[in-house]
Order: sequence, then structure tokens, then C-alpha cells
Amino acid sequence: MKFEESFHALTGNAPFPWQVALFDKFKEGAFPASCNLPTGLGKTSVLAIWLLAFKENPTHVPRRLVYVVNRRTVVDQTTNEAEKLKENCSKVGITELAISTLRGQFADNREWSADPSRPAIICGTVDMIGSRLLFSGYGIGFKAKPLHAGFLGQDVLLVHDEAHLEPAFQELLIAIEKEQRRCNEFQKFHVVELSATSRAGGEVFGLTKEELNVPKSIPKAPIEPEQETPLQVVHRRMKAKKGIKFHPFAKDQLARKIDELIETQWKDSGKAILIFVRAVADVEKIEKLLSERNKKVEHKPVQVLTGTLRGLERDRLAENDAIFARFLAKPKVTPQVGTVYFICTSAGEVGVDLSADHLISDLTPLDSMMQRFGRVNRRGLGEANIDIFYEAEPDPKKEDDAFERARWKTKAILERLPVCDWSADRREAAPIELRVLNLTKEERKAAFTPEPTILPVTDILFDAWSLTTIKEKMPGRPPVEPYLHGLPTEWQPPEAHVAWRIEVGEITGKMLEEYAPADLLEDYPLKPHELLKDNASRIFERLKRLKVDATTPVWILSEDDSVKPLTLGDLIKGDKEYLNYKTILLPPSAGGFASGMLASESTTANDVADECYDVKNLQIRKRIFNEKEAPEEMKLEREIVFREGEDKDGEPIKIWYWYVRPQSTDSPNARATKEYFLQPHLDDAKQAAEQFVDNLKMPEPLRTAVVVAAQFHDIGKRRKVWQNSLGNIGYPKFEWAKSGRKMAALELNRYRHEFGSVLDVTSHFEFQKLDEAIKELVFHLIAAHHGRARPHFPVDEAFDPEPKGRNVEVVIKEVPRRFARLQRKYGRWGLAFLESLVRAADIQASKKAEGNDK
Repeated sequence: MKFEESFHALTGNAPFPWQVALFDKFKEGAFPASCNLPTGLGKTSVLAIWLLAFKENPTHVPRRLVYVVNRRTVVDQTTNEAEKLKENCSKVGITELAISTLRGQFADNREWSADPSRPAIICGTVDMIGSRLLFSGYGIGFKAKPLHAGFLGQDVLLVHDEAHLEPAFQELLIAIEKEQRRCNEFQKFHVVELSATSRAGGEVFGLTKEELNVPKSIPKAPIEPEQETPLQVVHRRMKAKKGIKFHPFAKDQLARKIDELIETQWKDSGKAILIFVRAVADVEKIEKLLSERNKKVEHKPVQVLTGTLRGLERDRLAENDAIFARFLAKPKVTPQVGTVYFICTSAGEVGVDLSADHLISDLTPLDSMMQRFGRVNRRGLGEANIDIFYEAEPDPKKEDDAFERARWKTKAILERLPVCDWSADRREAAPIELRVLNLTKEERKAAFTPEPTILPVTDILFDAWSLTTIKEKMPGRPPVEPYLHGLPTEWQPPEAHVAWRIEVGEITGKMLEEYAPADLLEDYPLKPHELLKDNASRIFERLKRLKVDATTPVWILSEDDSVKPLTLGDLIKGDKEYLNYKTILLPPSAGGFASGMLASESTTANDVADECYDVKNLQIRKRIFNEKEAPEEMKLEREIVFREGEDKDGEPIKIWYWYVRPQSTDSPNARATKEYFLQPHLDDAKQAAEQFVDNLKMPEPLRTAVVVAAQFHDIGKRRKVWQNSLGNIGYPKFEWAKSGRKMAALELNRYRHEFGSVLDVTSHFEFQKLDEAIKELVFHLIAAHHGRARPHFPVDEAFDPEPKGRNVEVVIKEVPRRFARLQRKYGRWGLAFLESLVRAADIQASKKAEGNDK
């Protein structure tokens, strides 16, 4: 099947010429460093192009595509596009495709990490993907960090969408790519910058010559879209009519002037009006004015989208909102009729396939303005007004401000556009006209949003971040946030997150000693749908105005996953800069939540931690008071006993049960849904590892090392202390790998079975016959399969209750030395990748034992 036919079968569309050209590069293993493509011409089709290229040449094309969207993006439609590909991939002879998203209400389904040998698309934000690449994944425990780093950093094509918005992250990706080449890591990592407004000058991949050869006049659009050729569609969109007009406004009058324009031009037009402003305060003012004007209308015609919305409300907006649906080509709900208004901050600039009839905007730097222009009349089917408001009297105090200079440079550039042939008082901002401005590199730099200060990364930093077993703060290991986004600026100040959790109000006083908040959050991590994000200073001011007592408990989560419990009173007495890049956890009783945002005047809030679902819409976790019977197909993760105020029989007043749906074997606390035996589990793990390395065509002796490590990874569970901890009364006749959820586990005394496995594997012939270098790798892969040995086992875990005369001290000391040697040999991400193959084999074997391997 030719590419054109396969592309149509996958996407339902015929390919544009540039898509054919990009496929020709991909299939040869040639990945352009930068792709500069106008908004509205199908940039996300890079997913389909990669998939077809992988099918044709799996030797040269990575088997995982990681698609990263800007952190301000609100709706991740890339995942929807990927799901369409999965539905259609059998039509082109592709039998398997894993899809996972690391953002939103729907949890990471771990398809991408369950079988590392099959092709996969992983979608996520800069924060979610970037932190994982640096062994510092937000919201995941230390045990899973190497797995994520290995699978996201090896055998990967990483596509950074709208890269101009995150220059620091783009520089970081380039640095990782170079470092992997320097270390000669055996699995490749390629980076492609994707943007409609690239900062890069010079030669980049873009539209073909025939696509850029746009005719002067475009015929009227046919009734049936299929009657146009792909080239004609490109030409129509490149010539889409978008007329700019500038309007001055007096200080603090932006919202009022926009309201007046709407009243005179669009009030009863029946059109979909998109409004962009930079400040959340202006969004709130405009919404108030428009809502007041339309208070007698049956269905409120105003909707808001800002980066400060909580994730759950953000996702529901995309799925269920009738006003939002008016701006989509293929909405999931019936769009609201009549005139509608959608008010956005920069959160709506990228990653959302919006197309408005008309656009109103304040003045921003050129890269931002061009993104906003791309959200109106995307398909070139009419004439769109773009009204841009600017300050009549610029603030003299900001004369030397780089951001302000970029705004005014942008206005000067846009005033160079030609007059519209359809409106004498407007200038034409069609994509082709913006392209033929032919800006110099200096002009582009002067008009674009100024880059933040970008911190350089070094091999020493990469080494420090890879030491994931060390959970505490460590000298020379800074938080990764500044390396993902650059240092804060006046126009992009430090941010913080807020969420509401019941446990903050329930677990107080002495209970904090028994149930450490950091451990609770590792068992029941924060998910993106729980979090709202805002300027840290604005969050501080709104917390000060909450209508609750100063003794209200608060948890402060730092970037290193440490948690500090304190009171709201103590928090607001302190320095507001303390909140920079922190996550503030409040009890729902503190209130402060309304309309999806932090609202100090509100006395209500809700904990949505359990609103967490997999791709089949099955709830994956649930906390229940005093109900010991687990929900169907869930296992007990933790139980919290409240003893204060015990009844007359000495029984606790309540018990809180936390359940999760089985997805991995990462948690030492989680029990399986049923018990299963050890030797069949080891056999299944070996079989899974063999399948992985065969599909990956892994060379010897790495192939043997992975298989042998999987074969013996859990033999340390044969210890009496381990079997007793599972409640196995049939030991030694029967040896369990896991106990069922109804078994009462006993105290384990912190013995780590993987350390015991390292000691015991030496007595097996399959290990004894290996070369010394491969024995060393097998030792490490076994030791690290639950996240230890990077670089060490903590002191209280480094022992063997049944040493049998072996010198355990020597083995303990060799663990960090071995890690250092192997990381130099295989690279940071390469070693993590090998570790993760054994972990994935373990997980797949566990799923098979529980009947969840389909």
C-alpha cells in the first residue's frame, strides 16, 4: 500500500505535499531538527507519518513517539488523534499500538511501559515529560522514576510542539540528545522541534515549493470538501482572509473598550467571537461585563479558559461545553447557537484546534499574536475581523522592559502588512502574508517573547538526577523546574499549584508521625486533574483572604517530594516567595474554590483525587471509610487507623481504606487481588523478557543479561521472613510471590527481597556460566528492579536475615560502585532502559498471574 493510501486509511484525509515529503525523510531515519509549519495545516499528522515510517523501516525509526505540548496548553487533542490512529491501524497492517497520556483526568494507562517492544505514542506536557526525562517525575514515586526516564529517553522520537513557547525545554532536549551521542547510548533519542512560529532562523523543514506558490485568487470553496485536492486546501488556508485593525484604549479601560466593540459589532450577529487577553484580571472583568449584558438570556453565551483552571474542570470544558463546541470542527456535544464569546488567556493559544468567526485581542509579542491569528478562520471559509487593542499611552516605567519592547515592535511589523482587498480599513494577516514579511533573524528576536535565562545542564547534573534512590535533598542536585522553563521573569513569574485533599484535615497531630504525608502521597499521588496552577504571588494573596481559621492545616509539597505540614496562619505569616514552585494542599473545609479556580471568597471546595479513570472509563482508585470489602478488581493500597477516641472495647473509631486498581507491582504496600506462586511467576517473567528482547532484536550479551535477570529477579522471596510477611502458612511447601488482598500481611522488618536475590543468584548455573562483565549487569538489573541500587540500598534495608555465612557487607559496598561503572558503560538512559525491561517483565508476569494480561 502506498503512503498516500495508508495515510488516508489512518486519518481519513489525503496527505498534504509537506506530509509526503516528511514521510520520505522519516522512513530513512532522517529527522529534521526543526519543522516550521503554519497553524491549521495538520501538524499533529506527524503521529501518522511516524507510524507509517516505523512500519516501513523499524530498524531506523524509533518505536516510541513522545509528543510534548506546552505547559499552558489546556486541551490535549493530540491524544484524541492518536486514539483515531489506534482504531484504524489494522487497516494498514499494524497490529499493535499503545497510547498513553501523562496529563488530564484520565490516568496514565501504562500501555507504553507495559510492553516496551511495541510501538507507542505518549502525549504529555513539558512538566510531565521533562521531569520524567530527568529522573524526577512529578507525581510518581522513586521506584518508577528510572522506568519513565529509560522508556522516554531511549528508542524515542520526541516531538516538541510549539517549541518557541518553551525555549529552555528545547535547549534541554538538545543537550540530552548530544549527551546521549557523546556517551554512545545504544538506543537512540531524536528531537524534532515543531512550530508555526519558530524562533529558529536558517534552514528548517517546511511547506513544499508548490504549497508556497499560492495563486492570487482562490475559488469559492466547494460544497463537498472532498472536491478539493490537498494542495487546493493548503492554498485556501494560506490565503484565509484575516483583517487586522488597531484600537487604542486608555489606562485600565481595556475590558470596557472590548465590551463597547462587542456591543456595536457582534451583539446579535450569531457569530462565534474569540477574545484573547494576557491578564487573568482582564478575563474576569470582560466575563463580568458580558455576563451582566446577557443576564436575561436563557443560556449564558460566555465561557472562560485560563491557565488557572483546575485540571478536572479544564478537561470537562473540552468534553462537554456547548460554547467551546462552537469553535471546534468536530465537537463532541451539540454547539450552542447564537452569538457566543470565548475569553482566553494564553492557555488557548496553542494545542487547541479552535476556529472562531472573529477575534478580539490585546497586543502581545509576535509569536503570541501569530498563534492567536491561527485560531480564527483557520479553514479560509469567510472573512474574519481581528481587532487588536493597545495602550494609547505606553507606561514610561516599562520603556526598557524587554517584553514591552517586543509588543511595540510587533505592532510596527504588523502595520507593514498590505491593506485588505475586502476591507479598506484593515490589514491582511493571512498566513501567506505573514510568511512573506521575510523577517530577519534580528527582527524576529526583537518581536518575539524574550527568552528567559536558560540554565546550562552538565554531565554532573545528569549524574546527580539519576541517583533516584536518594530521596532526600542532595547538594549539587537542584530541582528540575528551572531547567525545564528557565528562570522566572517579570512577564512569566514563578508559579505554584493548589489542590484539595481530605487527608490534610483528617491526619493531624500525632497521626502525622505514624502516617507521613510524603508516604501517603507516594501511595496516592497527586494527578494533573486535581491541580490548579497560578502565579505564586497571586496564590499567596488569595490564601491570605480565605475565610477560615488560622489553625487550618496545610501541607506544602516541594519539588523533591518532601512534605511540610503547617497551619494556614504560619504559611501566610511567612515569605510569599516560599511558595514558588511548591504545591499547596488544603483540606476541603478550607474552601477557596469556585468556577474551577482558586477563589478566596468561596467557603467550599472538593477533593477530586478519586475522579481518576483509565481509558475504559473504569475508576482506578478509591478511598472509603469503614468499608473493608474492596471495590471490584481493586486491591488494598493502605489502611489508616484512627485510634483517638477509641470506643469502650478499645476499637478504633474509624478506619480509612485506600484501594487501587492493579496496574503495576511498584508499591510494596499494595496486595495482589489474589495470591500466586513464586516459581510460575519467575517463569512468566523470563518468558516476557524473552519476548521483549526478541521483538527489540537486542544483541548479545545484553539479551542474555535481561533474560537471566528476569528469571531470578524474585528468588530472594524464598526467605522465611518474606513468606511469613505474606501470611503464607503453607511455607516451605508452597512459596508465594504475592498474597491475596484478603490476607493480613505481617511485619517484614524492611528486608528487601531484591537484595536477597542478588545474593542467591550466584548459586544458579544459568548465572555461573556468564562472563564476569555480564554477571555484573545481571546483579544490577536484579538489585534495581524496584528502584533501589541507584546508587545504593538505604542502610536500614541493606541486610539479609539469612546470610548463610556470606559476607553481606562486601556485597552492600559493591552496589553503588557497580552502578557507577555500568552507568558509564551503558549511559544514564541506556542503563535505565535495561533496568526497565526487567521491571516490565515482572509487571507483565504479575498481570498474567492475576488474569489482567490481556
